[in-house]
Amino acid sequence: MKDDQHAPILRTAYFRFYEELNDFLPPEQRKVVFSYAFNGKPAIKDTIEAIGVPHTEIDLILVDGESVGFDFNLCGGEHISVYPVIEALDISSVIHLRAAPLRDIKFVVDVNLGKLAQKLRLLGFDTLYRNDFTDNEIVDLSLREKRIILTRDRGIFKYSNVTHGYWVRNHNTKKQLAEVVERLQLEQNFRPFTRCSHCNQILQPIDKEKLNTHDVEQVPKEVLQFFERFWECQGCKKVYWQGSHYDRIGKWICQLKRRIPAE
Repeated sequence: MKDDQHAPILRTAYFRFYEELNDFLPPEQRKVVFSYAFNGKPAIKDTIEAIGVPHTEIDLILVDGESVGFDFNLCGGEHISVYPVIEALDISSVIHLRAAPLRDIKFVVDVNLGKLAQKLRLLGFDTLYRNDFTDNEIVDLSLREKRIILTRDRGIFKYSNVTHGYWVRNHNTKKQLAEVVERLQLEQNFRPFTRCSHCNQILQPIDKEKLNTHDVEQVPKEVLQFFERFWECQGCKKVYWQGSHYDRIGKWICQLKRRIPAE
């Protein structure tokens, strides 16, 4: 008969996740209390991430009614409530787990969100994107340049040093943008038509007379005939003007500000 007296002790804690944190859970664990078995005395942060919820989405953890930090060690038998950002309640006296909001809103997005990056740039947000970014590069840029990570890959939040990040739930680009704007409350930070949607650099006004010089056609001749105001990207030198797309984008921005679902 095998001697199992030294087998690890299996302990159990009871979890309940609230609001949008349930997006990360399988249906049977959403909005209900469920048990979770573990060995040893793991940090509560590691346990929550093992369940599948990124630490960057969490603002408050209550263990048997008392707020705790990510370094709290589980012993078994605890009843744990986990909350996202709470806007309506005064929780100033408890332990906040999310880092303070960044003063300057800047993004770095993963390889799955290239179209979202373009739309954020159209709204004026400094948004870094490359289709070959590695997770390490994204995390490094986020920490070094104080950028919010936007991703469809929850695995990136397993990096313990990530402080600001958001997992984008939607697949459709328009819905992704509306989701990010609403979730991060960006409506008052729009600065449309100030940044190049292709390379992320700043746009500057350029005199019409300086266009199409040196035998290089930067703008179609018919455009020069009908438009007077032009902007040039300081990076890739792409030229912008207020064509038919300008009014269309303006309408789209109004929809976002009013939180009207995009057509």
